[in-house]
Amino acid sequence: MPSIPATTPVPLVLAGARGHGRWHLANIRRLQHQGLVKLAGICEPKPLDEGELDAFAGELPEQSADFGALLDSTGARAAIICTPIQTHTELALTAAGRGVHLLLEKPPAATRADFERILAGVRQSGIACQVGFQSFGSHAVPAIRELVRSGAIGTVRGYGAAGAWVRDEAYYRRAPWAGRRRIGDTDVVDGVLTNPLAHAVATALELAGSGTAQDVAGVETELFRAHDIEADDTSCVRITTTAGIPVTAAVTLCAEQAGEPYVIVHGDRGRITFWYKQDRVLVQRAGHGPEEAVHGRTDLLENLVDHLVRDAALLVPPHRTGAFMEVVEAVRTAPEPLALPAEAWYTPPASASAAPRRVVRGIDGLVATGADTLALFSELGVPWALRSGAESPCGVAASGPSPAPEVRTGPHTEVSSS
Repeated sequence: MPSIPATTPVPLVLAGARGHGRWHLANIRRLQHQGLVKLAGICEPKPLDEGELDAFAGELPEQSADFGALLDSTGARAAIICTPIQTHTELALTAAGRGVHLLLEKPPAATRADFERILAGVRQSGIACQVGFQSFGSHAVPAIRELVRSGAIGTVRGYGAAGAWVRDEAYYRRAPWAGRRRIGDTDVVDGVLTNPLAHAVATALELAGSGTAQDVAGVETELFRAHDIEADDTSCVRITTTAGIPVTAAVTLCAEQAGEPYVIVHGDRGRITFWYKQDRVLVQRAGHGPEEAVHGRTDLLENLVDHLVRDAALLVPPHRTGAFMEVVEAVRTAPEPLALPAEAWYTPPASASAAPRRVVRGIDGLVATGADTLALFSELGVPWALRSGAESPCGVAASGPSPAPEVRTGPHTEVSSS
């Protein structure tokens, strides 16, 4: 791959500049001031006005709703794709076909088949592609791996992730695809595990050293919803790695109080807790007092530029998110999420500053217990998670080509390779 001269800012196009795209705009502005990038174009169905771009004083970027034409007219060398999930694949392939390098927001695709198309397009074109799991840039990740390697907490028994966030009903009205499993025949898979708290799942897999699709032996899901939506807003998943280590995540958007999501590494002589949005690590182990540290972080766009200019290793190449895509596929193909019974949730008193929302009773503690015990909701004896049979919200998918799976039924349905 030809290098870009270090003295030349990398011209880039941002597809999707509203919503989370506003964070990318601010980050581009920061790196533009450092001379690393230049915002050459913005792809949005409705152009941004000058007020939305006032931070880019002087020459404003070109704008167009046609992503391919914008890449051509601007001569962009890189692009950020921060658009609805179901649009990622075609936009990524459009960029790859033009030799334009990518920062692709998570989840990279809505289906395993589309993810494989992206992998093939990236491989054939020779472009660099970075997937937007920002937590992978935390310097805590290699530090935690070194602690585990050194035996600081003994033999690892498993990885547990917990995420308790608050989202109101307006969150699901912000876009036509929000909270949808599909639109017509198009998969969207905008559930709590696959989008808002996707980092919890992916970060746990990354710490486990099980990031590729080949690292996954099976996936168990339990999908529920308190809000009146298609997708899940309160769910858990347990991934069994090919090394036999369980990776469990329990997450909700219906928390009583919003908390910082985290991943726990469970050892037989201690534990490591990683609050991945804060880059904060707590080590608790036998014979030692608690040790806490806050680490730095490498920005993923900055790392992509460093890769193009100085051949630095990419932090999140697509194949390293294959295990997460196995989870997306398991959620996509699972039975429809179960609506929680009315007695399982409540609506807090309305306030002038907040839209109505639904809170699952006791969910904050339940999510924490799931991460602590590596157990699914149904295994914790939660009444609304114990319904079985045809109503089961659960499924298990085996990774890769395999013989016909064996299916065992119970509080959840398990499918494992024979």
